[in-house]
Amino acid sequence: MQPGQMAYDRGITVFSPDGRLFQVEYAREAVKRGTTTVGLKFKDGVVLIIDKRIVSRLVESDSIEKIFQIDEHMGCATSGLVADARALVDYARVLAQINKVTYNEKISVEALVKKICDYKQTYTQYGGVRPFGTALLVAGVDDTGPRLFETDPSGALVAYKAGSIGSGRAVVMETFEEKYREGMSMKEAIRLGLIALQNATEETLSENAVEIAVVSVKEPFHKLPKEDVKRYLDEMKEAR
Repeated sequence: MQPGQMAYDRGITVFSPDGRLFQVEYAREAVKRGTTTVGLKFKDGVVLIIDKRIVSRLVESDSIEKIFQIDEHMGCATSGLVADARALVDYARVLAQINKVTYNEKISVEALVKKICDYKQTYTQYGGVRPFGTALLVAGVDDTGPRLFETDPSGALVAYKAGSIGSGRAVVMETFEEKYREGMSMKEAIRLGLIALQNATEETLSENAVEIAVVSVKEPFHKLPKEDVKRYLDEMKEAR
């Protein structure tokens, strides 16, 4: 960076002469350094898959939490700064419960995602704060059917049929562009997600480092037990 650009680099509220907010771009870099996270819509729901990237055998894998339940019909997976993600999840949970108490119905996935993104956007517009260094893949099922959204540190949101965030996003999206199709079963979606995750990961995936969460029309948001994760990994390895 040129010396003359340092003032724009340090001030979140100041645009650079070429129209950039450097702190927001740095927050996006924090997301790109995070672990790879994938999400896919299938016929009746959405699946989220994450790689915890456990760097030491001394780490208790269960202590690393990157998939969160927001409400019965909705959850999210994160990449980037997990502490920032927890703050956003807590905020989202409060919004979901306020909607339930006020209107006696579950909040729609899109409405909640927009509220989260509005909250993230305020942290790009005021001095004395920094942007959230995390992106969320929000999965849920409401009256409009299965929904999958990606949120950006800037407060932008995009709906996807299959999406990814984190360090391996480019490889995962390339796999999805080639192999994803609408109307897949849950097992097919999980298998494709694991294949894409393996393509983006240098090490072999294991049930201790991988978490899978599913939400569907028939089932609330929940994580699969390790036995099921291991079975899907074995099936994925045989299919490759």
